[in-house]
Amino acid sequence: MSIFVYPSVNSQQAVPAEDFGAALTDNVVWIDLLKATPEEVATLEKTLGIALPTREEMREIESTSRLYCEDGARFMTTPMLFSTESESPESTEVSFVLVRRFLLTIRDVEPQSFRQTAAMFSRRVSASRDQVFVSLIEAIIDRQADLLERLSKETEELSQRIFRRVPRAKESESNLREAIFQLGRSGNLIARERDCIVSLSRLVQYAGHEDFDDAGDGPTSPIYPRLKPVSRDLQSLSEFAGFLSSKVNFMLDATLGLINIEQNSIVKIFSVAAVIFLPPTLVASIYGMNFDILPELRWHLGYPFSICLMIISVSVPYWYCRRKEWL
Repeated sequence: MSIFVYPSVNSQQAVPAEDFGAALTDNVVWIDLLKATPEEVATLEKTLGIALPTREEMREIESTSRLYCEDGARFMTTPMLFSTESESPESTEVSFVLVRRFLLTIRDVEPQSFRQTAAMFSRRVSASRDQVFVSLIEAIIDRQADLLERLSKETEELSQRIFRRVPRAKESESNLREAIFQLGRSGNLIARERDCIVSLSRLVQYAGHEDFDDAGDGPTSPIYPRLKPVSRDLQSLSEFAGFLSSKVNFMLDATLGLINIEQNSIVKIFSVAAVIFLPPTLVASIYGMNFDILPELRWHLGYPFSICLMIISVSVPYWYCRRKEWL
């Protein structure tokens, strides 16, 4: 089954849809839906008196579809990266609903942040809705920060590999080509992470908006002071993600520039070689003409003379190119 309630005596046991009403004891503040079936969603909607967002609505990118109030409840949806320890983190949509004294979460995956928060509150006898919500947001932020730290470390190591001197041009170009793929992967993850951070920042601001108080305690939201440090953390992560994005773009431009330098060096070698061997080619072409009358045609020293002339015509351009440091 996919309905969990926290805190609960049977902390890690799912609640069947038909027993959901009985499971809502006075100490329950967190209702967690994991891959909920239509029957389970209908049971929750009937019990809580609200309409839960569908999967299609959770994937909407408009702010009005992700953040809204309806029937005395506050609905908030944000994209989130999970499996951040792996080489290829994935994204999913998670919805948070603040309704009366309950926090309702809707998700299709099991991120580490949810498991940590669930394990923490399953051991508590009592907790408030705001405590669970803030702790869950903080756990999510910690996981996102861990991902940015790992990307920062990988980017720094990659930067040292890119800008180190390699004696062999072939080996250098091979490393640079591999660096482009790694930079593309890191840039993609950072862009996805920035999108999650921006969306999460909007969610936190909306959750702590002072004009909304579903507990009926006045115009000031009681959760607002607890979300201030969270907002500052998100702002710091957003700035750091922007710095990483700029660094990745710089490294990508530098890598492409270094590859162009390597390729231009190869082209320059062929160009200089063509210039060096042009004069002896001209000499050989002159004495290869099929005319009956040539001054050196029947000269006994004609062949050594032409060879020496070609060697001299090669040496002079070669010496000039070395002096100009073209080679």
